[in-house]
This record gives sequence, structure tokens and C-alpha cells, in this order.
Amino acid sequence: MIDGLLLALTPSLLLVTLAGVCLGIIWGALPGLSTTMAMGLLIGLSAGMPQYVAISFMLGVYTGSVFGGAISAVLINIPGTPDAVPTMIEGHQLAQKGEGGQALGMSIAASFIGGSIGIILLVLFIPLILTFALNFRSWEMFWLAVIGIMVAGTMAAGSMPLKGWIAGWLGMLVAFVGLDSIHAVPRFTFGTFALFDGISYVAVLIGLFGLAEILRTLPAKDKPTIPSKVGRIFPPFRLLARYSPAAARSGILGTFIGAIPGAGANVASFLAYDIGRRRAKPEERARWGKGSYQALVCAETANNANIGGSMLPTLALGIPGNAAAAALLAALTLKNVVVGPTIEIDHPGLIYFIYSALIVANILMYVAAFALIGPCVKLFSLPRGILMPLILPVCIIGAYTVKLSMFDVWIMFAAGVVGWLFSVFKFPVAPVVLGVILAPLADENIRRSLLIFEDKTLGFVLSQWIGTFLMVAVLFVLIEGALRGFRNAKASREAGSKLAQQKNETGE
Repeated sequence: MIDGLLLALTPSLLLVTLAGVCLGIIWGALPGLSTTMAMGLLIGLSAGMPQYVAISFMLGVYTGSVFGGAISAVLINIPGTPDAVPTMIEGHQLAQKGEGGQALGMSIAASFIGGSIGIILLVLFIPLILTFALNFRSWEMFWLAVIGIMVAGTMAAGSMPLKGWIAGWLGMLVAFVGLDSIHAVPRFTFGTFALFDGISYVAVLIGLFGLAEILRTLPAKDKPTIPSKVGRIFPPFRLLARYSPAAARSGILGTFIGAIPGAGANVASFLAYDIGRRRAKPEERARWGKGSYQALVCAETANNANIGGSMLPTLALGIPGNAAAAALLAALTLKNVVVGPTIEIDHPGLIYFIYSALIVANILMYVAAFALIGPCVKLFSLPRGILMPLILPVCIIGAYTVKLSMFDVWIMFAAGVVGWLFSVFKFPVAPVVLGVILAPLADENIRRSLLIFEDKTLGFVLSQWIGTFLMVAVLFVLIEGALRGFRNAKASREAGSKLAQQKNETGE
């Protein structure tokens, strides 16, 4: 751990991490530019960096962009990232009272506390998870990949789990294109030589989260206004001490939510916001939605603790905790780093460097955030008609630089159109990314398992208790999601019937 920390503190890596943090904060502050979009677009930039430099840079971007969304949320009532919506609800109310600077200061402090809690829990629990995960073999790894995609689909799709599952299965189908990993048999290539090497997950990622975001937000007509002043930024210590129990609770909750594949920082911030309201004292609860510092602390602590939580399944099991972690996983894959149960065996010391880089990035975020609030106020007021077209070249360069292939650029454009269509028809995009990332893991391990179990009985297969447990978990996710879908469909039909009946009665 000490060696990793000393490496992360070298001047060159400190500068790279600081650059990533500053870029992430500015990016997150610009309306419509999500954390996932930042991570996805900058994979191409990190591809040309050495391993440790790329990791430091990407973790800096991740940490900075998660906080950055709070700046525009508080000052102009537009969340820079989806998980900043609760911050927007409370922070902008405070800004209208002339307390926007203090609201941002509380957001920065809460973000730092949340990030610290997430990192501490990551360091404490990942050795236990790695010890358990070393018992995972081909059969268990297959079911682990499947359950990751299924859970991501269930969480991301909300009331329609089937849409999330379909999105995840489509992602798997995309990953199956090319030569299979065992016998090198072409699959779904249709005689096209460019498809023999498969479809680049980086191009798909950039298209789904970069180009699709441009297509979604460019037509928007709203124009944010720049506030004249933000007031005091550094929050008084008494406020921090008063809300420390809420911060601790929300930090633990955010870390736990982050460890659930597909849940994401938006789930963590909304859930912590709701639980905070239920646990608040009556006088504080009365301020909820009208400018509550406690609500602000709950939301910001949870979404930053989510960073450490999302690293738990990503590093220990090879399953991204959310779409941003999937982008980080893609960046690690480009460096031939295979994360999962054997990460400490295959790459000794790397996991301690990642811990250290997260700690450094969290500290630099706290320092840089105070310095960048002023410049961000000017930057996020750029008209979307200017901002979004400027992002398009970044998308193209990011897709091209991975393999230096124009074919990947066309894949990126196709994925962008598909991502836009997904948003139109209310399909979640995150399960597609997880499907693309995890499908090779599922494919290779199920085929290897079939070879291992070729002459074995069903009893022997079921005796692999971890695999059997994961198989039951997949069935449980399917049944629970199906029941939820049926209940929601029934409720929608009943609501439609009542509405039609009311219209008939009004017409009569």
C-alpha cells in the first residue's frame, strides 16, 4: 500500500491526476455532459498513455465529474449530471436566497466526505471479496456475468425490467460478432473482413453516451442564466458537524448502492435523499425541497461514495458497478489489465495503486473544486448549439484512436443513432454497455464449462454450490422482474380504465 501511495504521489502522476480532476469538474458542470460521457469519450485519449498514467487520469476524471454536476445544479437549476438532481432541488433554492456559495461549499465538503467513506470501505472489504472470489471457476464466472447483466437491466429499467434485459441481451449480441475465442470460427460477420476482429466496445460506448447525448440535447431551447454572485463559499464548521451523522449514513448507503451492478450514482443520491428526509427531524424535514443543507449533504455524500462502491465489483469480480465504471474497465482492458478475482495474482500491487490514486484524486478534487467554481460559472453558460457540436470531434477522435480504424468511427455513429432511439423508446442504455463488456466473459466461460461437464452428471453440476447459488439468483431476478412488470402493467391498465371512465362521465 505504501509503495502504491508513493507512486501515486510522484510529481508527474500528481499533475496528471490534477488535470483529470479539473477536466472532470469542468465537464460535469456543463449541462448535459454526464460522468459516463466524460469517461467514455476520454478512453481514446488514455489509450496512448502508460498504464499508471492512464489509471490516474481516468480516476481523476471520474472523481471530478461526479462532483462537477453540483455546480450548474446549484447556480442555474440545471443538473450537470443526472445524479445531481437532488442537489439541484435543494441547492438552487439556497442560491435564490443568496446562499449559493455556501451551498456549493457544503457540496464540496460532502463530496470529499463521501469519497473518503467509499474509499475506506473499498479498502476494507475488497480483500474479503477477493478471497471469496478466488473460488470462482468457469461455471461460476459465466453465471456471474449473466447476473451482472440481468441485475443491471432490472435496476436501470425501473418499472419495465424486460426493457433492461432486452438492452443487455442486445449488448451481448453485439459482443458475439467476430471470431470466437476458442475455435476462431467467424460469427455474424456476413463475409465482412472488418468484422472479423469484432466490434470495438470503445466505439459502442462513445456512440451510446457521447453522440446519443448530442442528438438528445442539441434541440433543447432553454438558455441558462449566469448568477451575478455566489456569496460565501467555505461553509462554517458548525454546519459540517451538525450534519455529520447524515453524511456518514449516506456515505455507507452510497457505497452499498455503488456495489450493486447497474445501480449508479443517481440511484444512490435519490435513495439517500429520500431516506434522509424520512430520518430528519420535523423542523429540518419541513425545509426539505425548499433549501435544506442536510438534504444537500445526503445527496452529495451518497453520489461520491458511490465511486468507491462501484470499484468493489469492478475490481474484485470484473463486473462494472455502473456505466462509468464500465468505461474505466474498458480503459484498463486497453492496457491488458484483466480485473477480477485474480487481479492481485496477475498484476501484483496494481490494486494498491488504484486505492492510492483514488485517495489522491479525492483530495485534489476538494482543493480544485473551490478554485474552479468561478471559471465554471462562465463555462457552463455556453449555448448548447455551440457546446454540443464541439464535442462531436472528440467522439470521432476517441473512436478512431483505439485501432486507428475509420470502421470504428462508423460503428460509433451507428451506436449513437441506436442510443438516441433507445432514449426515444424509453430503453435504458447502461445494460447495453454491460452486455458488450461482459458477453466475452460469459461466452468463453460457458463454452469452457460445457467441455468440463461433458461427461459429468447433473448432480455433479449442481454440487458446484457457488454456481448453483448464482443460477438461483438469476432465476430470482427473472421472477421478481417479471412479477414487477405484470404489477406495473396491471396498474397502468387500471389507471387507463379509470381515466376513460372519468372522461365518459364528464362527457355525459
